[in-house]
Amino acid sequence: MEDSKTCDEISAFMDSGIYRFENSNAVFIDPVRVLNRCYTRFRVSPSAYYSRFFESIDPNPNPKTSSNSRKRKRKDKKPHILNEREQLADQRHQVVRPSLLKAHESLMEATELLAVMRNLRSEFKYSSSVYEPSFVELGRVWQAPLYEITLHFNHHKNLDKDGVDKYSEQRLLPAFNNLVVNRTEDDVEGEFLDGRYIIPRESCFYMSDLGQIHNLIPAEPDYGFNLIVIDPPWENGSAHHKSMYPTLPNRYFLSLPIKQLTHTNGALVALWVTNREKLHAFVEKELFPSWKVTYVATIYWLKVKGDGSLISDLDLFHHRPYECLLLGYCNGEATDPKHLLRFKTLEDIQIVLSIPGDYSRKPPIGELLLESVPGLNPDRCIELFAREMMAGWHSWGNEPLHFQHSRFFLDDYPGDASK
Repeated sequence: MEDSKTCDEISAFMDSGIYRFENSNAVFIDPVRVLNRCYTRFRVSPSAYYSRFFESIDPNPNPKTSSNSRKRKRKDKKPHILNEREQLADQRHQVVRPSLLKAHESLMEATELLAVMRNLRSEFKYSSSVYEPSFVELGRVWQAPLYEITLHFNHHKNLDKDGVDKYSEQRLLPAFNNLVVNRTEDDVEGEFLDGRYIIPRESCFYMSDLGQIHNLIPAEPDYGFNLIVIDPPWENGSAHHKSMYPTLPNRYFLSLPIKQLTHTNGALVALWVTNREKLHAFVEKELFPSWKVTYVATIYWLKVKGDGSLISDLDLFHHRPYECLLLGYCNGEATDPKHLLRFKTLEDIQIVLSIPGDYSRKPPIGELLLESVPGLNPDRCIELFAREMMAGWHSWGNEPLHFQHSRFFLDDYPGDASK
């Protein structure tokens, strides 16, 4: 009976990409499977997504080398006394630590899931040397309004004797400062400069800098958004991260028009943050109040490798293996009090485990959030500072097409991508 239940859980995971641990507030997700449900004719490349954390671990490291290294570190390292802010950060960590450990233990006990995890990255290869334009740089030049993207729509109306679609529509649209929409129930290929980009079904993007975001504010609150996910380019002391994407000072995010983007029935606001205590204090004391957002819960993204182990030691102070998604509620103009009751069911500490993709790429957990979105039909979703697109979502940022480049997808994938 237990084996049958486990098989059902694995089968459900293979279809949905989401594995729910029994009697736990933790879930494991495979971002590739979740993303592939957004597409009909294309499929995300597991090899391209999981470009890290599948390295083989040497089971027999050189004891002499590791021992000497440890000795040198012990000898040279001076004890660090935590300042007041670091003490607050450590206290926050100690509160969530038992839940993180329990979630990881649940993963390591799920042997069938671990077996599947080891094969999540397929043998398909992708080229990392393909030229990709810098959307950030292109959007800053005076020629930006002149850049156009060509969308190819396949209507599947007239098939020849070989089953090939003979009817295809092309649309030439401004790529920047313009809402580019795919209203069809099929994927659309877009050509921009020399690159090919995949636009998921029933989605749209608005590629611009922060100064243009007010163009997304709906004329009527009934057309606002029920779910607003935000992944800001927080300032980061790491030179490596600075070279990956441009960052902004915290004060810039105070101007985000979250209240104006909110649906008349209210919105669930989900904000990605790092573990810096200074950032948490800024969100709590300044950012959420300026947005008129009331904090309700936190989701912790616990990062693991292909073998299930954590990407770093859980107690490593400056490099802890998790990030936080702060959840808050923003009232709409006609918020019904009964919608507030839904938020009381949110547990304050929830855990999502997954294998990270590229730097700064967050797992697609919008489906998990929809369970707690206000409104009777929560189908108005937007991601701010997006670097990829989801079916049915609006995506805004200065590079929402970044992970939509064809190199992140399998070439000539046959059949339905959801299978």
